[in-house]
Amino acid sequence: MRFRDREEAGRMLAEQLREHVGEAPVVLALPRGGVAVGYEIARALDLPLDVMMVRKLGVPWHPELGMGAIAEGGAVYLNRDVLAEAELDAEELKKVITDEAREMERRVQRYRGGHPPTDVKGRTVILVDDGLATGGTARAAVRALRDFGAGRIILAVPVAASQTAEPLRDEVDVLVAVQEPSNLWAIGSWYEDFHQMTDEEVLVLLDQARRNMGVSPASP
Repeated sequence: MRFRDREEAGRMLAEQLREHVGEAPVVLALPRGGVAVGYEIARALDLPLDVMMVRKLGVPWHPELGMGAIAEGGAVYLNRDVLAEAELDAEELKKVITDEAREMERRVQRYRGGHPPTDVKGRTVILVDDGLATGGTARAAVRALRDFGAGRIILAVPVAASQTAEPLRDEVDVLVAVQEPSNLWAIGSWYEDFHQMTDEEVLVLLDQARRNMGVSPASP
C-alpha cells in the first residue's frame, strides 16, 4: 500500500498512537519530512509539536551513503561497518561532523525562531519521521532523548524496513509503524507524493502547530 502523501500517512499513524494520549506525550519530528507526518499526529491527538534536530553523516565522496548521524545535545551514532568500508581517517570524520553540526545549528535557530526546546525530562516522547530505512538518524535522536532524560520513547513512522525495525525495538520503549516491509527499497517508493520539503513548509507547519496549542508563532 502506498500513502498518498505524508499527511495521509500521519493521519493513519495517529490512529495507532491514540492509546498513548493518556501519557500526555509531546510529538518531536525529524525535519524535514517528519514534520509533515508529525503535524498530522499532533493535530489529530491534540498534542504539542516540536522538532528534534538530527543530521545524517554522509561519506564525503558518496553523501547519500550514511555512516552515522548526529543529534541535538551532541549525541552521535556511527555505523562501524560503513566507516570501515569507507576507510575515513579521524580528521576526515571530524570535518564531516563539524560541517553537519554547523548546518544543524542553523536549522535549530531557524525552525525554533527563539522558542526554547521542549523539556522532555520525565515525559513520554513520540519521535516521528516519514520512514525508517537504515535507522541512523533515529538512533542518534533516541540517544539524545535518553541524554535529555525522556521518560518513554515511542518511535513512530509510517513505513519501516523490517530488518531495521526489529533491532530498534530494543532501543525504544515502543515502535509503531503502519507498514514494515521486508524489502523497503526506498522510503519514497511508499508514497505517491514524496517531494523534498523546504524550510518554508516546515516553518508554516510549526507555526500552525503552535497556534493550535495557543502558543505564539515563531518570530521571522
